[in-house]
Amino acid sequence: MINIREVSETNDMIEKENLDVRTITMGISLLDCIDSDLDKLCEKIHDKIYNSAKDLVATGEQISKEFGIPIVNKRISVTPIAIIGGAACKTSEDFVKIAKTLDKVAHEVGVNFIGGYSALVSKGMTKADELLIRSIPQALSQTELICSSVNVGSTKTGINMDAVRLMGEMVLETAKASEHIEVNGCAKLVVFCNAPDDNPFMAGAFHGVTEADRIINVGVSGPGVVKTALSKVRGENFEVLCETIKKTAFKVTRVGQLVAREASKRLGVPFGIVDLSLAPTPAIGDSVADILCEIGLEHAGAPGTTAALALLNDQVKKGGVMASSYVGGLSGAFIPVSEDQGMIDAVEAGALTLEKLEAMTCVCSVGLDMIAIPGDTKATTIAGIIADEMAIGMINQKTTAVRLIPCIGKKVGDSVEFGGLLGHAPIMPVNQFDCSAFVNRGGRIPAPVHSFKN
Repeated sequence: MINIREVSETNDMIEKENLDVRTITMGISLLDCIDSDLDKLCEKIHDKIYNSAKDLVATGEQISKEFGIPIVNKRISVTPIAIIGGAACKTSEDFVKIAKTLDKVAHEVGVNFIGGYSALVSKGMTKADELLIRSIPQALSQTELICSSVNVGSTKTGINMDAVRLMGEMVLETAKASEHIEVNGCAKLVVFCNAPDDNPFMAGAFHGVTEADRIINVGVSGPGVVKTALSKVRGENFEVLCETIKKTAFKVTRVGQLVAREASKRLGVPFGIVDLSLAPTPAIGDSVADILCEIGLEHAGAPGTTAALALLNDQVKKGGVMASSYVGGLSGAFIPVSEDQGMIDAVEAGALTLEKLEAMTCVCSVGLDMIAIPGDTKATTIAGIIADEMAIGMINQKTTAVRLIPCIGKKVGDSVEFGGLLGHAPIMPVNQFDCSAFVNRGGRIPAPVHSFKN
């Protein structure tokens, strides 16, 4: 059993080392809202979400106050909207109407984000899938709290290159459509391979069709805690290093388990998973890159970085699994550039390039995340970067993702401010050699042979 004494042991982690519960995310199935009448569909969606999540924020704040645990975000994820809107939506504008409904109810219940403006197209696209994808630039530029994701590949089905090419275009169009709003729409848009059904982290969260009607998932983060623990074993061998990371991850996950159980009980919603992800913030001391430096690197990106990140990711998962029977989502280490001051420092020092980041994604939790690139980058180049990352996920049977932000009017050497948890980022150079003939072939890259294990 988890008790308050265990939480008390983490006081220093919370007060001095930036430990927090990054999010309580309520997953809500909208399958019972499906209707061929768009107005009725939007009404059903609004009512289902409002009635399910109206107490989510208040409950999270109450738990945070009672246990002294910072709970940074309260979020909602819903069934992929391409599925829900398929019968009613005949145009992209119809899907935008659903997006505005989602945004409206998210504001009403007071959550930070709502995810699930999504399509799952790893093997092919329905007409509804394509309409939703083409609506993304408009939807993200006309709403505040909507997050969107598109799964374009999997180990079982291969990579849908038609969808990859389309997403290259949509990323660029989204950047242009949201150029003048406070948060660039591309910061709320992610492209996946092997997307998990139970991910509580935005922008990639959606409520999978294999999930229950409603579910509570919790995401915990504590890079500052891990760094502090490792600072006490400097110079020790790898065995000591690994044991320290595992023990720390165990303690952090127990905090998430407590919050998840309490939220589940008070809201009357089943507990799903705890996602222990070392997700950094722009705050000093809350950096995954700083952990890599504590392990022994001058900067993230130095020789040995991929090995150090692989070690970190694996030990975090091992510690988390020992602390909870239901660890899932994207557990491990995130390496977003703009949200991690240590990563930003590494880029500015010349230690970290896009190509090195791609190598690191082979062993970390997700992929190329929150990377600012020049605004004149071609759509086919963006699609090529997406294809490379999807291939890593497909071949290695892991989740990978891309969240690139073309910054219109910006060039290499400039920087851009996103604000809040999204931080700021230097504009990173992109390989200028052309890949359009490859991207424009169309069709699907077949699944690898090992995908036929059934």
